[in-house]
Amino acid sequence: MSTQQTDAAPSGSWGDWAEDRALRGIIRTALALPYQRRVALLGWLMRKVIAPRVGYRKRALDHLAYIWPDMPEAERNRIADGVCDNFGRVFIENYSVSDLLKRAETTTLSGPGLEAIAAARAENRPLLFVTGHFGNFEAPRAALVRQGYQIGGLYRPIANPYFNEHYAQNMHDLSGPVFEQGRRGTMGLVKHLKQGGMAVLLFDIYDSGGVPIDFMGKPAPTLTSAAEIAHKTGALLVPFFGVRQPDGLTFSAEFDAPLTHDDPVEQTRAMTSALEQRIHRHPEQWFWVHRRWKPRRQRKRAAATTSP
Repeated sequence: MSTQQTDAAPSGSWGDWAEDRALRGIIRTALALPYQRRVALLGWLMRKVIAPRVGYRKRALDHLAYIWPDMPEAERNRIADGVCDNFGRVFIENYSVSDLLKRAETTTLSGPGLEAIAAARAENRPLLFVTGHFGNFEAPRAALVRQGYQIGGLYRPIANPYFNEHYAQNMHDLSGPVFEQGRRGTMGLVKHLKQGGMAVLLFDIYDSGGVPIDFMGKPAPTLTSAAEIAHKTGALLVPFFGVRQPDGLTFSAEFDAPLTHDDPVEQTRAMTSALEQRIHRHPEQWFWVHRRWKPRRQRKRAAATTSP
């Protein structure tokens, strides 16, 4: 298996083990249901039960207020509910690999990037797709896999080592290889691309070592790794997004034109702008539960660097 894992069993706390067993139980129970029912169930369960109890819904509301302080409370509540529902749906959709691939036949592919992707594939040129935690970020990947593409990726491991073990394997099952974020994983991804491979990378995650690029009008430290890897490997850098449709089950896969800026920071700003456009159209489809800005931490770091 090409998931940068060892044969050793994962090691974590008793709490990690118990949490993983509970999640495995939810996954097994949901997978026993017909696809449409399981997706709707996990959306409802996350929206009504899990998210309010573990603080996801409050975090989404806080982030919405941070970005749009003048938004009416009722609208923030509506978006937060949609965010939690989408989160639950994505969770079980991505554990339903065979069903996700089968339903990808109905996914509509569009955008100026499609022609460039086909040309790069014909030339055996590396392809690096970039996207954010929006809609279902695996839907475009699944749609391309159905067309014969093999698309690996770089992923950030889950803190719970027991859960991370099957989380990584699940991504590999969709279309490997996948590489764990870190020096070894990045080297593996670079080698994969240099051999003409394809991969996807999610870039919208807070990283204290990143460049403070504005996201939704607020500074958000962002790694420029995707652009740097593309430069190093000669890969075509293409933003894509899986937009959930009103039926809650199907998607449109949007492929933007390849990013042509020479500067990695400008390329990262361009992919950030592409994600922002989708969020403005469908705010309930972005994962507002993520700690994307961490303003207090940013202020502390700024104060530490300016103090004598």
